[in-house]
Amino acid sequence: MQAVEIKNLDFVYSKKTPYEKQALKNVSLSVEEGTFLGLVGATGSGKSTLIQHLNGLIKVQNKKRSSVVVNGMSAKDRKTLKKLRFEVGMVFQYPEYQLFEDTVARDVAFGPKNMKLEKDEIDRRVRRALEVVGLDYDRFAERSPFDLSGGEKRRVAIAGVIAMQPKILVLDEPVAGLDPVGREEILALVKKLQREVSPTVITVSHNMDDMAMLADRIVALKDGEIVADGTPKEVFCNRSLILDAGLDLPTATSFSDILRERGVEIPDDIVTMDELAEELAKALSKKRAVADVDATEGNGNV
Repeated sequence: MQAVEIKNLDFVYSKKTPYEKQALKNVSLSVEEGTFLGLVGATGSGKSTLIQHLNGLIKVQNKKRSSVVVNGMSAKDRKTLKKLRFEVGMVFQYPEYQLFEDTVARDVAFGPKNMKLEKDEIDRRVRRALEVVGLDYDRFAERSPFDLSGGEKRRVAIAGVIAMQPKILVLDEPVAGLDPVGREEILALVKKLQREVSPTVITVSHNMDDMAMLADRIVALKDGEIVADGTPKEVFCNRSLILDAGLDLPTATSFSDILRERGVEIPDDIVTMDELAEELAKALSKKRAVADVDATEGNGNV
């Protein structure tokens, strides 16, 4: 089943002014349910503009030519737009800046209240959402969100989105500004959310290492157009394309290139650090085996 179906999508900012800029050019994209999609591209490539079409935050400009359909609902249809927005959970960059209620529980409950749910169901969703993001309800529910740490604030903001139980979770730079520990925690949380709450995840990121590790599929944008679409290996191992798009190669890919230049026999399609460690272990084991054979032959035992 297609969770997202985008066809011939164009978008122009500041039309008919000196500041006119075409942000998207004839973008067509299908995303199957259950996919973890990494959306990458240099600043200004159109990533944020694209994802904001998914729940109608940005309206389709050319309604005759372009279409955005999410879970069978058109983003152009005002009758289903509210329901569509509940099914697409949007977590913006620095989501903690969106906190505004005086307690954590009230902040997380904001979305479910707008869904006109019964109080018992709202309370159940608040408890469940806090549990999923790793915040104990009894400890955090009545605290002010503004007294929390940066990582805790981000978890509360994410809880407020998943309390609406969206089928599609869209995250714009989810680990921006976090320290290494906080970054690892949020990335692990995102994978957990895919398993337990939102089966389809679309993540915008400038970090190619994260996308190589997490995503099933990578879509790269350049100047508002899709320039690559495939598995992390298919996309990131096309080195000239990635560099032309203004992106960095994953660290493991860059390291493996350097090692091969120095004579280390490892594959040229490595994109994660785990893969690099595994291949280096194989190469070292092979080298040791050859050394053992050479030593045995040198001793005249064969």
